Amino acid sequence: MRIGIIAHLKHPIAEPFAGGLEMHTHLLARSLRDRGHAVTLFASSRSEPGIGLEAICTETAIQTVGTTEASDVPFFREHHAYLSLMIDLRHRDFDIIHNNSLHYLPVAMADSLPMPMVTTLHTPPFCWLESGIRLCAARNHSFVAVSRSVAALWNHVTHSDAVIWNGIDLQKFAFHPRPDVDPYLVWYGRIVPEKGLHLAIEAARQVGLPLRIAGPILDDDYYQTQIAPSLGEDVTHVGHLAHQQLARLVGGAAAFLCTPMWDEPYGLVVAEALACGVPVAAFARGAVPEILDATCGVLATPDDVASLAKAALSALALGRRACRTRAEQMCDADRMVDNYEALYLRQIDRAAAPACNDRTASIHLMPSTLPSHASLDTRSASHG
Repeated sequence: MRIGIIAHLKHPIAEPFAGGLEMHTHLLARSLRDRGHAVTLFASSRSEPGIGLEAICTETAIQTVGTTEASDVPFFREHHAYLSLMIDLRHRDFDIIHNNSLHYLPVAMADSLPMPMVTTLHTPPFCWLESGIRLCAARNHSFVAVSRSVAALWNHVTHSDAVIWNGIDLQKFAFHPRPDVDPYLVWYGRIVPEKGLHLAIEAARQVGLPLRIAGPILDDDYYQTQIAPSLGEDVTHVGHLAHQQLARLVGGAAAFLCTPMWDEPYGLVVAEALACGVPVAAFARGAVPEILDATCGVLATPDDVASLAKAALSALALGRRACRTRAEQMCDADRMVDNYEALYLRQIDRAAAPACNDRTASIHLMPSTLPSHASLDTRSASHG
């Protein structure tokens, strides 16, 4: 297939990844190319060239447009990049477009394209994206949610035709049958208020184990006021690590603390920790309860430090092999890509049969049309 992937533009699709969305997009593009598909990745100019990059957002490109009247220059740059791309795609020879961005323009303009589009919902609703989705009138368009939780959150705006859980490269997160000799807890991710690192620090001190922190500082004020003063011998920030170093750090931990202060859409960090064999103690928010079960994780009351510390102590007793097994069952990238390939082919077939009526289209969306590990969201309205 000739596949165009529209990426998020705020951060490059390259290591070290700024977050889970960038890692997911990189993995999807690389995996599809490895399977022989012709993939073009529309992303920012500092993204990795080797995964079919066609840069659509650069400093030089915007200079010819002008930004003097723009009150928010980064917003305007992003707007112009996506607008230019969607106009250009009208004349491109793709079989399908996969919209992996968080921007309103690709989905709002989907009906202007000659080829079908798939849009993955990676976040809970927010005003700009919700506005674009409400205006989406494209017949050959499909929405995918990354969890049942996300599907339920979007249900008042649009129905998710499928739930396809995000996957990770299990080989890159190798199984560690034992933690390091000197035990420690780990927290990693974007260092921003909504990720709740300050609560993980408090909980680790209640548990009585050192905490090692990895991740980019994306909110300097939060870091300087709430994180830096708490650092010491027992709580260390080791920086923003490349993949190999990060996998080693996570794999050596006795347990992973997951502290979202919002409805986490999926939680790739949870999948990565499980793949390494590391039990998880997590706030019960968003999609995290979908990934964890009693064999690999312990859920805590959201925002409750004492509950998280208690969960961490319980998680220390869980078997590491069971954690790896759960990752293999739920979080394998090969399964994710299988499901997206099946969805692409289904959308292409529908686009090639314009005479199909609504009844035929609904048959295509029945759960049996995807492998069993891809759950079509026919129950999102009732799922909490």
